Amino acid sequence: MANLPVVLSGMRPTGRLHIGNLVGALNNWVKLQDKYKSFYMIADWHALTSEYARSKEISKDIKEMVVDWLAVGINPEKSTIFIQSRVTQHAELHLLLSMITPISWLERCPTYKEQLKEIKDKDLSNYGFLGYPVLQAADILMYKAEIVPIGQDQLPHLELTREICRRFNYLYGEVFPEPKHLFTEVPKILGTDGRKMSKSYNNCIYISDSKEEITKKIKTCYTDPRKIHLGDAGHPEECPIFLLHFIYSFKEKENIKVDCKSGKLGCVDCKKILIKNILLGLDAIHQRRDLIITKKGYINDVLEDGIKKARLVAEKTMQEVRRAVFGEKSERSRES
Repeated sequence: MANLPVVLSGMRPTGRLHIGNLVGALNNWVKLQDKYKSFYMIADWHALTSEYARSKEISKDIKEMVVDWLAVGINPEKSTIFIQSRVTQHAELHLLLSMITPISWLERCPTYKEQLKEIKDKDLSNYGFLGYPVLQAADILMYKAEIVPIGQDQLPHLELTREICRRFNYLYGEVFPEPKHLFTEVPKILGTDGRKMSKSYNNCIYISDSKEEITKKIKTCYTDPRKIHLGDAGHPEECPIFLLHFIYSFKEKENIKVDCKSGKLGCVDCKKILIKNILLGLDAIHQRRDLIITKKGYINDVLEDGIKKARLVAEKTMQEVRRAVFGEKSERSRES
């Protein structure tokens, strides 16, 4: 494990995880932990950049999220699972990196401009939101992550991390490796109303949903508006149900596609097939989730162990950083 390359990824604890999170990130994390020294971070400081008004709920969201992580197969024996705010060296490195990061680099970030334009129900005019990519750079560089799994849309953020890394190394010497991206194929997942699956749209199928809840949601799910009656030709590529078939009914998807287009398969029967397959696909996760919940204190033990491991790595990195920036020979160890 010691010689494996390092990978870091994380999620903001902003509520229950849905199947879009599962197929877009978590399934990939499970695979990566066998090939890399993996650090998986609960990004609670990042959550505060937009969710500062509901900070009291974040603690509950953290535990819910970790239950889902463990249930899908993230193994604390293979991966370091930790809470960002409990490893306060992240704040120290963020501060130092903020000193060398031009404001223009942050203002030109496409995600920053896009979210300012699109998100109207939250006040994003704060320093933390503008400086989000600097904190993200600190998260990645702290563990000297060589690989960061991302979708194509996240590439500008990682490129900014690389720019900050190059600038730090130029000013103070080679401390950090320049992280590389690992593109993950993020399937298109639509919610029950036909829009992108999102907690803010209240259109999600959650990992923790019961069989009854999943069945009810699929039965009421938006389908192809042009296929009204059995016998009508369908357009599966435009239907949220077929996009879920692509994941959960993979072996049957071609037959489903042909029968939908020909009008042989109606939407009610199409949904019944999906309900059967999605429940089958989530069954093992639900069983593990039920078991994890019964283990009193287990989540806290996993987090405390992960936090200790992360702190050891983070403090070692910060000793290098302090020597590079200030010429300090710091041997202090922090418990913060």
